[in-house]
Amino acid sequence: MMNLEEYKGVYVFAQQVDGVLSGIAFELLGKAKDLANDLNTDVAAVLIGSDVKGLADELAAYGADKVIVVDDPELKEYRTEPYTHALASVINTYKPEIMLVGATAIGRDLGPRVSARVATGLTADCTQLDIGDFPLNPIPGKEQKHNQLLMTRPAFGGNTIATIACPDNRPQMATVRPGVMQKIDKIEGAKAVVEEYNPGFTPNNKYVEILDVVKAVSDTVDIMDAKILVSGGRGVGSPENFSLLEDLAKAIGGEVSCSRAVVDSGWKPKDMQVGQTGKTVRPQVYFAIGISGAIQHVAGMEESDLIVAINKDETAPIFEVADYGIVGDLNKILPQLTEQIKEAVAAKK
Repeated sequence: MMNLEEYKGVYVFAQQVDGVLSGIAFELLGKAKDLANDLNTDVAAVLIGSDVKGLADELAAYGADKVIVVDDPELKEYRTEPYTHALASVINTYKPEIMLVGATAIGRDLGPRVSARVATGLTADCTQLDIGDFPLNPIPGKEQKHNQLLMTRPAFGGNTIATIACPDNRPQMATVRPGVMQKIDKIEGAKAVVEEYNPGFTPNNKYVEILDVVKAVSDTVDIMDAKILVSGGRGVGSPENFSLLEDLAKAIGGEVSCSRAVVDSGWKPKDMQVGQTGKTVRPQVYFAIGISGAIQHVAGMEESDLIVAINKDETAPIFEVADYGIVGDLNKILPQLTEQIKEAVAAKK
């Protein structure tokens, strides 16, 4: 049995690539701060790489009380084995109560490997994290444990929500989807308490050799950063019809995104997809055009400040989450809307 009392603190894997911290690191720190307040403990960021010490103060500015730096030439690029060794060693030495990892390409590879090595569970792709009692409702004859990490994630294709705990092992580990948690406002002039830790790295037959790194150049803006999104679904009808959405987006200063059906039909690339299997977005304005509003899509955009739905089917579930709904033919409505926006913009000038 592990002594659970020894495990303290909320730890975050602070992902960096080429010496630049990923946005997910700051989002996780924001959530870690909430959890740490509930547990009356502190927040630590684990920074793994080569020549990355200079990033510590940036992590402090977004909520890290302490930064543990594992700095070694073997960690220059992400490779499964040395990074797993680094993070698992930190966990075994520092004994965090909670360990959060972003559900990025790197995190989805690293998280399960680390959890297996430190012999604990992992809840993947969480959309909500809370501190509370487990079981949620007392069960006669079973101890209800307090101050547990309650990890919530969609299950069965988003048709139900599961809340999972890890009451008997530590750390409690979760991967969290980017775009779901909110980073805090930057704390100006924050300085991190930095601890350097190096468990030693001896390349073995599990160390892959990186022959070449190919970076795809995309000329599209990341939809997760857009303030206004004009999003199209199967109801748009054809890839050519997306030009109507592009005209509207251009007039209003937004970006175009889409639903899974559009990606599956090959009309648009995967990086433009909003939803449970795509990206979670929270723009100021979200136009849902020809999108029926399946629960999986809604999960990715329901936090938008203002949702405008246009659909010819008045029973479409999207109208239940929309702030404004127009029932009608997008081929008629969009050109008129675009014209009026252009006129309004011109009048302002």
